[in-house]
Amino acid sequence: MRPPLLTFAALLLSSLSMSSAETPPVASSADPFLWLEDVQSERALDWARAQNATTQRELEASPDFQPIHDRLLAIYDSKERIPQVVKRGDYLYNFWRDAAHPRGLWRRTTLAEFRQTAPAWETVIDLDALAAAEKENWVWHSAVALYPTYDRYLIRLSRGGSDAVVVREYDLTTRSFVTENAFNLPEGKNYVAWLDRDHLFVGTRFDAAALTASGYPRVVKHWRRGTPLAKAPTVFAGEPTDVSISGYVTNQPGYHREFIRRAITFYTSETYLHEAGKLTKLDLPLDAVPSSDRDQILVELRSAWTVAGHTYPAGALLAMDFTRFLKGYRDFALLFTPGPRTSLVGFSATRH
Repeated sequence: MRPPLLTFAALLLSSLSMSSAETPPVASSADPFLWLEDVQSERALDWARAQNATTQRELEASPDFQPIHDRLLAIYDSKERIPQVVKRGDYLYNFWRDAAHPRGLWRRTTLAEFRQTAPAWETVIDLDALAAAEKENWVWHSAVALYPTYDRYLIRLSRGGSDAVVVREYDLTTRSFVTENAFNLPEGKNYVAWLDRDHLFVGTRFDAAALTASGYPRVVKHWRRGTPLAKAPTVFAGEPTDVSISGYVTNQPGYHREFIRRAITFYTSETYLHEAGKLTKLDLPLDAVPSSDRDQILVELRSAWTVAGHTYPAGALLAMDFTRFLKGYRDFALLFTPGPRTSLVGFSATRH
């Protein structure tokens, strides 16, 4: 199992080692390298393989290569690593890779067991076994849980680690993939979110016009179980020039919210609350990052924002009652203010 660091280094050195004649110029009508835009074509893939081979030869020729490779591989395969877990119902879930399971195990344990020195893990999906049985080069992406029962999951797998994923519904009670009236999607840059057991937000390649120029979903639809995906009604459609459009859901006891995010650029977006079939655009700066926790809306600012007679600095974290926000109030609490030597990296909500 080659450490990802070396793969990244190979790509970086490959790009740096190209001569000026090999470096694709800015695209124009006479651009001789436009064929590289077709990233799945055999010609483009052959070119990438040749660059990778050149880079790998140069890296492996160094006397430092093997000792670094072996040291990093031992770190990646170490059983002393602390498993990162996510709580779903009564269980803690983790995706684990090591030398014996290079594709990985999706597994779970209880909180009491996790507190032990050597927790006992229950395997849910053995990706190596699944790939061998299906003769596929499966790489794990994620498992989207159905709230609050956590007995169904939307498993996202890719072939070879690409951005495009296959979505397959999984029944945790039977430990099998659902085949009848299932929420399954073929390979694509798919977005999915549970609304409830029988309804999803879905973004995929419904047709040639359903993708943005970046190749991501431009349309979010409301898909009901047992109905053809092609007949699912549209909830929101963005512009072809947008980066992507996605639907997502936040769930906490007593609070279920549905959102549409329109990524206009990488750092600017619009967020809409979807409620009772209607969309309400959140009145926020385009570069702000909203989220919610129970009855609160939280807003992370990338630039200064003057609203309701108050200026909040760039890098601040704001919070206020979500219902009041929707009614037009802007009396935010300032949870974090950046300083000359401090900035916000991230935050987590606790019980209080």
